[in-house]
Amino acid sequence: MTTRDPARPTPTFAPETVLVEAARPPRANGASVNPPIELSSTFIGTTEVNDSGYAYGRFATPAWTPFEAALGELEHAALPALVFGSGLAAIAAVLALVPRGGTLVMPTHSYQGSLQSAQELAARAGFSVVSVDIADTDAVIAALDGIVTDDAAAAAGDSSGDVTEDPGAASAMLWIESPTNPMLEVADMPALIAAARARGVRVAVDNTFATPLLQTPLDLGADLVVHSVTKYLAGHSDVVLGAVITNDPTLRELLLTERSMRGAIAGPFEVWLALRGMRTLSVRLERAQANAQILAERLSDRAGVVEVRYPGLPADPGHARASKQMAGFGAIVAFTVDTAEQATAIAEAVRLWTPATSLGGVESLIERRRRHASEPSSVPEGLLRLSVGIEHVDDLWADLDAAITAATGETGDGEPAATLA
Repeated sequence: MTTRDPARPTPTFAPETVLVEAARPPRANGASVNPPIELSSTFIGTTEVNDSGYAYGRFATPAWTPFEAALGELEHAALPALVFGSGLAAIAAVLALVPRGGTLVMPTHSYQGSLQSAQELAARAGFSVVSVDIADTDAVIAALDGIVTDDAAAAAGDSSGDVTEDPGAASAMLWIESPTNPMLEVADMPALIAAARARGVRVAVDNTFATPLLQTPLDLGADLVVHSVTKYLAGHSDVVLGAVITNDPTLRELLLTERSMRGAIAGPFEVWLALRGMRTLSVRLERAQANAQILAERLSDRAGVVEVRYPGLPADPGHARASKQMAGFGAIVAFTVDTAEQATAIAEAVRLWTPATSLGGVESLIERRRRHASEPSSVPEGLLRLSVGIEHVDDLWADLDAAITAATGETGDGEPAATLA
């Protein structure tokens, strides 16, 4: 359902314009410029399904409609998005599409909430999880081939005779994060999505880091796109929401049922805030991304820094792919120092940066990712993830540079830090 005024022209707008104009109320003298906040748990009707599409707030509410319409349009979807009560609720709903006996292929480096949810759901629901380096296209395709081969063998040995023409279609899912969290590896999304589709494997893409401004996975053939709306879309660290977008009416109906039956719904005010925040995504991301590029370049030359991961750096392993398939490199930077102790000391020494988890807000955040027990052991102990905000870049650098000096004893010029006599 959309709130677009049919009397208004509907050309193909740039995404920056879509962000501002999507899901506005119809134009009329005295009408509101912004959608209202709809506060009602139930809706008038004398039949089970009334013409409005609204009956009870757990199933659908006009409070969600503008946001869902806007995000669906932004992701180039034929259908409105589905908003969930959190990013993890959205992730769990998508993972629930993997059936008993099926297989989920996931990046080794991924949002730790996704990894945990996948492992816990797999144990309860009876499917398997295969971890793979999502940046290694050959390894991912080999994993997909293994799934289809195994499923075909299982189907051939099924005495019931219920052998599907393409067993992979119903039993396997490829989960893509690109860039990955927190290592910022870049997947060859066109190649992986094409390979999965050729094998009948569903593809879900977590597009939280990139946002629809930098890539639109549905255009590449992905079946599902997931967002932690909490992050860049809402953009102000004041709401917890998630969303799923698909072009497939059957999948959308399954997800709608999952949301309704699990009660994984969002509050009206939170959704209204998210839509308001999304209006400014383009200017926020433009500034944050420019800051991230400068900080990544300065960190690359900084004594005491072992490695910098940012797709915008020409030397980064994902640079060529990101340049080809993304409209920008994003605003997340990761860098590594020698030890966990040094990384923790940097996070404790900053004064402008905020030492906190999450990302995508207007403020800059810093976090040592291995402080989470669920983070994969392949993530370096000394890795710090930066969610770069929209502050002045020189202020951000001065604070970070001073913290690195305090923690490592290395000054920006490569000389040992001075000590008091």
